[in-house]
Amino acid sequence: MRTTFVFGSILSLPIIFILSLWKEEAWFLLLIIAPLIGIGLYDMLQTKHSLRRNFPLVGRGRWFMEFVRPFVRQYFIESDIDGAPVNRMHRSVIYQRAKCSLDTSPYGTKLDTYRQGYEWFAHSMTAFHIKDEECEPRILIGGSSCKKPYNASVLNISAMSFGALSNNAVRALNKGAKMGGFAHNTGEGSVSPFHLENNGDLIWQVGTGYFGCRTEAGLFCEEAFAKTVAHDNIKMVEIKLSQGAKPGHGGILPAAKNSPTIAKIRGVKPYTTVDSPPAHSAFLTPIEMMHFIQNLREISGGKPIGFKLCVGRPSEFIALCKAMIKTEIRPDFITVDGAEGGTGAAPLEFSNSVGMPLRDGLRLVCDVLTGYDLKKDIKVIAVGKVFTGFHIARLLSIGADLCYSARGMMMALGCVQSLICNTNECPTGVATQNENLIKGLVVADKSQRVANFHKETVKAFMQIVSAAGLTDTKQINRTHVFRRVDQVCIKRYDELFPYLTPGCLSSEPYPEYLERDTKEASADSFCPIHCIASHDKGSEIGLAVVNE
Repeated sequence: MRTTFVFGSILSLPIIFILSLWKEEAWFLLLIIAPLIGIGLYDMLQTKHSLRRNFPLVGRGRWFMEFVRPFVRQYFIESDIDGAPVNRMHRSVIYQRAKCSLDTSPYGTKLDTYRQGYEWFAHSMTAFHIKDEECEPRILIGGSSCKKPYNASVLNISAMSFGALSNNAVRALNKGAKMGGFAHNTGEGSVSPFHLENNGDLIWQVGTGYFGCRTEAGLFCEEAFAKTVAHDNIKMVEIKLSQGAKPGHGGILPAAKNSPTIAKIRGVKPYTTVDSPPAHSAFLTPIEMMHFIQNLREISGGKPIGFKLCVGRPSEFIALCKAMIKTEIRPDFITVDGAEGGTGAAPLEFSNSVGMPLRDGLRLVCDVLTGYDLKKDIKVIAVGKVFTGFHIARLLSIGADLCYSARGMMMALGCVQSLICNTNECPTGVATQNENLIKGLVVADKSQRVANFHKETVKAFMQIVSAAGLTDTKQINRTHVFRRVDQVCIKRYDELFPYLTPGCLSSEPYPEYLERDTKEASADSFCPIHCIASHDKGSEIGLAVVNE
């Protein structure tokens, strides 16, 4: 190929010269061919890419095909139910509801109802029509120690920081939340002026970097926290322990992205690299974490305080519950994120292979809270691929009280799943800081779409509730969802995930599937009991678990 290119380049120039003597227009060919020859010669001489070196010029087609591949697949090849991470069927219903256009589906389901894993919600012969004014269920969040409980919607905007999202995207989300009467989680990047501009209800997320409430050394600062949490718009505070996209990973804000605007919002120095550690420095044990929660509740004047986690080792969550019992301090809510969640960039290994999927993690959290008789005092929020009313109903059947949606809200903003969120080149102006691209996102239009998507999805959810003959979301339970286990076996969720008796984890005998983790857990340490002695010996921790 290299020889062919060289001979072709050498022959093309005299041919063009001869043609130009016959017809002057042939000189225009030189304007096209000469740059191509130059590019080809460069490809032959460069040493980084073997393909381009061996196949000058034409080898570049490989990168072009790689670039267009996601778009060709998404728009021309994949079926309505095969696309990932969000299939076309769900993308379409989000767009339709955001625009208040026709969202019904003709000619029956496109799903294979006999495939393993197919799930459905049980309707009832006592079904009834629900009125529009009844399609706005509210859930009161706040325990006995909470002086300012928050009456939340069943569906809210999940955590996405300014910086990850553009300023116009944040404005539109918050304005949509204001219009629709639901809450907007700030993400761990702190509370920006764009979050406050439209007076929508906020859930302030405090991560390991303590952005918006940190000292210069990156430690938690009570004074800074008190100043920020005093905003009337902030209705709740969520301590982020981990997130579904990259649990236990932490993150780094590169100096190049740390603009003066972002630095001011996050309380850091501009154009410096800022670390978000994998774990918190304000507490080291479950008991210390409970006291931290109580401290935040007091500083905030009694606002609901909770925490978010993607479940990892079950014994660690059990340790938190033991600390709640021991200290008599309860969080007001717990947010359970699934390993399938995540709108931001993450290492492939963490996206694919770290953390517990949402329904498994949610089941564990709800069962453990029930086992310690804590579920009645603590609201549970579920987040992870929540796009439709059925998704909400399914999560509430397991034990959640309300839900967050991140990608659903992004698509209501206009996200087209171009999968380049981590390049700062988002074509719709949602996940970028490029001012030229941000201008394409018109706040007045997109905020209405966010409000529409919320309203229509909650309405669809309540229609499912009424189809089951239920009058309150609290009546949804594990008996309402069925799952095809195989071709001949169908089971209800309460058979797959049997309910625990309240208080059953307070003393032995423990339920079999939680017995080992309950015995491992201690309120005094996140580390399992049998591993504490060898905690500093590295690999001996794993050996101790095997020997157990």
